[in-house]
Amino acid sequence: MHPLKIVVVGSVAAGTSVAAKARRNTETAKITVYERDTDISYSGCGLPYFVGGEIPEIDALTPRDPAWFKARYDVDVRTGHEVQAVDPAARVVTVRDLTTGATFEDTYDELVLSTGASGLIPTIPGVDLPGVFTVRNPSSARAIRAWIEEHGVARAVVVGAGYIGLEMAEQLTRRGVAVTLVEAGPHVMPRMDADMSARVDAELRRHGVDLRLATRATAVDGDATRARAVQVDGPDGAARVEADLVVVAVGVRPNLELARQAGVRIGTTGAVWVDRHQRTSVEHVWAVGDVAESFDLVTGAPTWVPLGSTANKTGRIAGDAITGGSLEHRGILGTSIVRVLGLTVAQTGLTETQAAAAGFDVEVLHNIKPDRPEHLGGRSMVIKAVADRGTGRLLGAQAVGPSGVDKRIDVLATAITFGADVADLFHLDLAYSPLYATTKDLVHYTGMALDGAIHGKAPLITPAELDRRRRAGERIQVVDVRSARDRARSFVDGSIHVPLDELRERAGELDPTLVTVTFCNKGVTGNAGQNVLRNLGFSQVYNLSGGNQGYQVYVTAVLTGQRSTTEDERR
Repeated sequence: MHPLKIVVVGSVAAGTSVAAKARRNTETAKITVYERDTDISYSGCGLPYFVGGEIPEIDALTPRDPAWFKARYDVDVRTGHEVQAVDPAARVVTVRDLTTGATFEDTYDELVLSTGASGLIPTIPGVDLPGVFTVRNPSSARAIRAWIEEHGVARAVVVGAGYIGLEMAEQLTRRGVAVTLVEAGPHVMPRMDADMSARVDAELRRHGVDLRLATRATAVDGDATRARAVQVDGPDGAARVEADLVVVAVGVRPNLELARQAGVRIGTTGAVWVDRHQRTSVEHVWAVGDVAESFDLVTGAPTWVPLGSTANKTGRIAGDAITGGSLEHRGILGTSIVRVLGLTVAQTGLTETQAAAAGFDVEVLHNIKPDRPEHLGGRSMVIKAVADRGTGRLLGAQAVGPSGVDKRIDVLATAITFGADVADLFHLDLAYSPLYATTKDLVHYTGMALDGAIHGKAPLITPAELDRRRRAGERIQVVDVRSARDRARSFVDGSIHVPLDELRERAGELDPTLVTVTFCNKGVTGNAGQNVLRNLGFSQVYNLSGGNQGYQVYVTAVLTGQRSTTEDERR
C-alpha cells in the first residue's frame, strides 16, 4: 500500500491546521498544500493593525513560511500554485504554476478544500480605480499602507461597517486620517442588535468619524492615477465625499469555484455543506474554514460565520478525521470581539432578533454596571443577555464597554456552550479582586436579574416592548424613581416622578391596578422601586431594562434613527 496522499488547497488558518494535525497523527502520509498567494499561515485579523502602524512589521503576521513547514512537519507547501480544476472521479487536481505558467496534474487520496472567502466588490463605477482596496491578505495590507505613506492620505472613505470596516476606520483615525464610514444598514455591526450597536455609532462620532448610516456608495470618482471621491446616497440625498483612499469592506463570500467543479453539495447558507468531521457530500473531498458552513450550537441550524477561530478549529478536525481520529465539530456561537477606538465590543450566541426569529420566548436584560469598583478605575459596561423564558436557558449575549468585556463574553460563551440555565450564572465561582471585578460580577448580576425576570420575581420590560405596548393603546404608568437632578437631564416620556425615598409615602398617588414600569438611570434603583411597589400590592410591576440610559439609546438611535451621545449616556 502506498502512503496516504493528502492534498490541501489553501494555506491560511484552516489549510495549515489540516496539514499540521494530520502530520501529528501520522509520519507516513504525503501532505502537499497548494497556495496561489505568496503568504501562508497568516493572521488575517491583524491586517488592519499593520495598516494603522500598531503592528510595525508585516512579518509579525506571517511568521511561518514553506521552509518552516517543511522542517517542522515535513509538509510541502507550494506557494504561487493555483489549483484550477478537480476531477473527483479520478482523484486528480490540475495545478498551474503562476510563476512559469506551466500546468501539471497531481493525484490525491484525500482532498481538502480550504479556499477561503473573497471580499465582495460592489458593482459600481470606479471601484477598480487606483486607491480603492479590500483587506483580505498581507499583500492588500502592504498595498494600503504603502498608498497611505506614498500619497500622504488625509481623507479616507470606508465602505461597510462590519468588523473589518470598523477596524480600518479605527486604525485610519488613529493615524490622523479623516474617516467617513458608509454603511448601507441602519446601524454599524449588522450582526448585533441595534440597541447595542448604537453605542458603537456614538463612539465613532465622538472620535470624529463621519458616520453615514442607511447610506450606499454609488460610484467612485477619480482618474487613471487615483480615486478622488465617493458618491453616496442616503437619507439626506446624494452627496460627494472627498477621499484620498477608499477601503471596501462590505462583506465576504466563500470561494466556491473548485467546490462546484467537484460537485459537492452547497448548503443553505451558500457555503459548502459538511458533516461534523468536515466531509463534503463527495467521497474523499473535505472542506474547512471560510468555504465551509457550520451549524449553530443553540439552534442546530446551518450557519456561516467566517472567523479565524472557526477556521483553525475546522482544519484541526478535518486533519484528525482524515488520519483516523475521532474529533468532530460541535457547532459555533459566532463568538467575536472587536475594539472600536475606546470601546471593546463583543457578542456570542443569538441576538434578541435571532432568538425571536428562531421561535424562542425571549427574555432580555440590559445589565449596566462597572467592570470593577469605580474607585479603582472601573467604568460602565453594558451586557445585553438573551434567554428563553420557557427553559431558563441562556441563548446569547452582547457586551460593550471600555474594559473587561473579553472575559465576560468568554464566560458567557462557555455557559451557553454547556447549556447553562441563567440561574447557574450566579453560582459560578469567578475570580475576584477589586482590581479586576466587583464582588458580585456582571456575570453574576446577569444571571440573577434574568432568573428573577423569568420566574416573575422581578419582571423586566425593554424600551422597545414598552414603546410597542404604549403605541398599541395600553395604559401603563411609568414611574421615575431617580433624584430630581437626574430627571432634569432626561427621562422617559410620560413618566411620573416619585423619588425612591418618597415612594412608600406617595404610593397612594399611583394606581395599583395599572401595569407599572419603574426606572432609574441604569436599573438597580428601578429594581428597588419595583420591589417596594410589589410589596405594597401592585400586581404588575416591571423594571425598565437598562433604565433611562437604555431608553435614551433606544429613542435616539433606534426609534428615530438619529445617532447621538447624550450626557446621560456618557454618565
